[in-house]
Amino acid sequence: MALSALKELQAGDQAPLLVFEVGRNSQLASLSYQSPIMRRVFMRFPEVLFIHRTPNPRGKILYTFLVDGPGVQPECSLTRIVYFSVPVKENIEGLVQLFQTFKKFNPEWERICTILVDPYFSLLPVLAMEFPSAEILLSAFHVCKFLQGKFYRLAIEQSVKKLLLTNLQYTMCSATASNLKKMHTLLSDSVPQDLQPDLHLTWLLDDRIWLAHRWRSKAESICYFRDLEITTRVISQFFGIELSLERSILSLLDYLKQNIDKEGASNPDLSTPANSTPPEPSAEVTKLQEVEACIQHSLQTICAEPAAQLCLVEFAVVQRSIQLIGSSTDKVNVQILEDMHEVHPQGPGSCTCHFSQTFGLPCRHILAVLSSRQQVLQPEMLPEQWKPGCRTPPNSVASLANILGSRWNVALDKELLVAFLTGEVRRLLLQCSREEFERRYNTLRELADSWIGPYFQVQV
Repeated sequence: MALSALKELQAGDQAPLLVFEVGRNSQLASLSYQSPIMRRVFMRFPEVLFIHRTPNPRGKILYTFLVDGPGVQPECSLTRIVYFSVPVKENIEGLVQLFQTFKKFNPEWERICTILVDPYFSLLPVLAMEFPSAEILLSAFHVCKFLQGKFYRLAIEQSVKKLLLTNLQYTMCSATASNLKKMHTLLSDSVPQDLQPDLHLTWLLDDRIWLAHRWRSKAESICYFRDLEITTRVISQFFGIELSLERSILSLLDYLKQNIDKEGASNPDLSTPANSTPPEPSAEVTKLQEVEACIQHSLQTICAEPAAQLCLVEFAVVQRSIQLIGSSTDKVNVQILEDMHEVHPQGPGSCTCHFSQTFGLPCRHILAVLSSRQQVLQPEMLPEQWKPGCRTPPNSVASLANILGSRWNVALDKELLVAFLTGEVRRLLLQCSREEFERRYNTLRELADSWIGPYFQVQV
């Protein structure tokens, strides 16, 4: 049925350019797609091409081509997409076929001056062979995402990690030579030398990468990174899930068509017939909705009311976000948006995130694992103090119940923030060495004295 739907896309006056192959198992093996709107957009802005690669659990890679460079409006990120392709395999033969199909679709390909790619794209010689007149560079967006992922995995103090992430965000939005050099120096001083090779710090000093991005103002850079983040998440949400290749492609194309129709209403260059109907949810989507409902029911049944409210808030984040989940023998790596944590779902479920460490409750990462495995919360995954009918709940449970049952006000908000901060400081102090404890205690001592003044002895 999905293959029949793909064939139907080729019918009509506004039919897209579509080439696909079917494998021996009668399933989709490869696909190249370009709609009339995509074709017109590339004809207008062929000079700079941005290539994004999206993997899925079945080992397939979706290549998305977007136009980039001066003159392209960053706020129309979805309408910057000009080509989709899934090769049979990500090897030389598969990529040659992918690029040659793109060139057949777009005779203007010879006008491409620059191609922006991600650091993990290894078959650069194939790209250079097919586009000999284009300069191939790492994209600023992909370098930023690469460094963010590396920072999250660094075995360094959380405060240093936050400093690096904050400075990276500032540098990417104002990528002057001076700011890039400062970022390079900060990383050289903050990251142990044996870990620095994995960060590829020389990229920060490669001016060719940043000249393709530096022309943007700070406001334009913020919009550029934000909209590319949204676009790549949308693509991952449709393509990077456990659906058949045909269904994931159709769902993605339907979503893009509906959103490009909205954009076309205000932009005549992007107009397209508005006769499409929303696709009915697939069996996989319906099953996912049933699983989510079961998880909500298990939370409300197993947890005490305050715990259920907290976990339902966490689960709401899971439902409206994208989860990247990878398993190993004894742990599961979960990344929701940009925060990656380790989940140990066996026994009392635990996670390295602040929510799980503070409350001992199923956080959004544990709930994402349950959702992906189509499982529900089990009683043994919840600490005893959070279960209904517990006779001796800890003070934190009782006070939390009062907070959740009350109305918000400024004082209550401050009280909750202070409680979280106090718990985190206490945890860090208990876990550090004696020498580190003395250093941190003296820092707190100086901070308390500076707030209150040296005339009063402050209890720390």
